[in-house]
Amino acid sequence: MHYLERYSAPAAQLRRVLARKVALSCRHHGEDPAAHAAALDDVVSRCITSGLVDDRRFAEARAATLRRRGRSARAVAATLAAKGVGRELAEQASSVGDEEELAAARKAARRKRLGPWSRGDRATNRQKDLAAMARAGFTITVARAVIDGTGDDETNDGALI
Repeated sequence: MHYLERYSAPAAQLRRVLARKVALSCRHHGEDPAAHAAALDDVVSRCITSGLVDDRRFAEARAATLRRRGRSARAVAATLAAKGVGRELAEQASSVGDEEELAAARKAARRKRLGPWSRGDRATNRQKDLAAMARAGFTITVARAVIDGTGDDETNDGALI
């Protein structure tokens, strides 16, 4: 309960945390962690049925946070999958429209100082900038649009005036 008060987590993440704590306690007391597997499953299922753990709610909230930070839809889906969210649910939560993906790419490029926000020669760094955007999970068309763009077509949200 203390963990869930502090962190939002999907069921798989809660199971991993509790299993780690059970293993640590069993190692200290000289017990077998497998003897507590049924209790672990019971606790996780009670948390799910009571609504303390909701994978859909977690996935939607985490995806929104990652999108605001400028993460691509692919990167969001990979992050959710790494946390233990199911593949289908991760795909649903991370799916965005073209405009939202382009806005996220602009945020990522501005944060990493790529393309129009770079301080060096844009022409010589173009390939490196495109590669960085591709590693961040953006498609080549989105990466080209951002790297070859002017940077003027974005709003001044969070920019110093």
